[in-house]
Amino acid sequence: MQKPSSPEHAPDSLRSGPDANGHFGPYGGVFVAETLMPLMQQLKQAYRQAQADPGFQEELNAYLQHYVGRPSPLWKADRLTERVRTEAERNDQSGSGATLYLKREDLNHTGSHKLNNVMGQILLARRMGKKRIVAETGAGQHGVATATVCALFGLECEIFMGATDVARQAPNVFRMHLLGAKVNPVTAGGGTLKDALNEAMRDWVAHVDDTYFLVGTVAGPHPYPEMVRDFQSVIGTEARAQMIAQTGRLPDAIVAAIGGGSNAMGIFHPFLDDRDVRLYGVEAAGLGLDSGRTAASIARGTPGVLHGNRTYLMQDAHGQITEPYSISAGLDYPGIGPEHAWLNDIGRVDYVSATDAEALEAFQLLTRLEGIIPALESAHGLAYALKLARTLPADRNVVVNISGRGDKDVPTVAAHLGVKLS
Repeated sequence: MQKPSSPEHAPDSLRSGPDANGHFGPYGGVFVAETLMPLMQQLKQAYRQAQADPGFQEELNAYLQHYVGRPSPLWKADRLTERVRTEAERNDQSGSGATLYLKREDLNHTGSHKLNNVMGQILLARRMGKKRIVAETGAGQHGVATATVCALFGLECEIFMGATDVARQAPNVFRMHLLGAKVNPVTAGGGTLKDALNEAMRDWVAHVDDTYFLVGTVAGPHPYPEMVRDFQSVIGTEARAQMIAQTGRLPDAIVAAIGGGSNAMGIFHPFLDDRDVRLYGVEAAGLGLDSGRTAASIARGTPGVLHGNRTYLMQDAHGQITEPYSISAGLDYPGIGPEHAWLNDIGRVDYVSATDAEALEAFQLLTRLEGIIPALESAHGLAYALKLARTLPADRNVVVNISGRGDKDVPTVAAHLGVKLS
């Protein structure tokens, strides 16, 4: 049974990366145009100075507590656990059903984990004297969080969003408009997150003097994967303390959905050195891993370079990026953060998958049994956690990161269930 250990970094800690050049093993790095290299060095220097300044962390913690609403609760899901145990007994599975706990990032202001990172990066942008913020978004959660904090600090805000995602995430697009942001639909490619990120980077290149590019996931050129991870690690730090307070020990497993992978890296990172805590990253299998319509970058990808870093990508034999697919706009990305790629290769995290159908079933189950409507992204993680929990003994505990609330996904779910909303 896993006992609490020190969260401090050991000499051989898995938490010590990246190296000085931004590499996690063979992944990560800085693959950007020559004109952007000085800006990346400036950003890295500004972040190092902020890390060394106790006043920066004090300011961030104050906003996280009083504006974001942290700490988010850790909820023991009794009815969901009861369902797991009933199904385990019915199917005569080896385990009798683990207890499920939910880390409630959906209760943050703006309804997702995205605000943790946005608050950190905008405080950094203000230290750097930037007056304009550009960002990309898929499901709209990162765009809403960015527009929200820009409104708070009176910063100009421009959001790039794939045209396909604009259509399927209309409520979040309207929220961004209400918050004063300009939303630019991107029609290139498949009109999804990949294409939005391309356009945001082009805008940044053209306005480097006054503009800060606010990346929403643990991808992009160094130091973005490290920065986003650090700002999101508050999730795992809290979950660690909350599990010890509620059960007296660490969890046996942690499960989180991954697209780019920011919510997963946020909850995984403080547990990386606790080798007895199993970590599961759940990719979006879409219509199935072998269907040709999937967003599972590790299961169906190979190493390559995209958006400034080397990582696992969905690409053809010629290195051309293939269009990903998922019912969840937030997971509809052809790559994954470079630290996830490394953790996969060394075997510290198990990367698995859940289909659209499995996520839809989990979405409805959590809604009806616990009164919590999860984002479709989070429903992918929950779908795998339900299967995992059925195979474990009753004295085991599994934490699922509920990274966002599902209000934005209600129209999508209704359409897939054949329900017409008036």
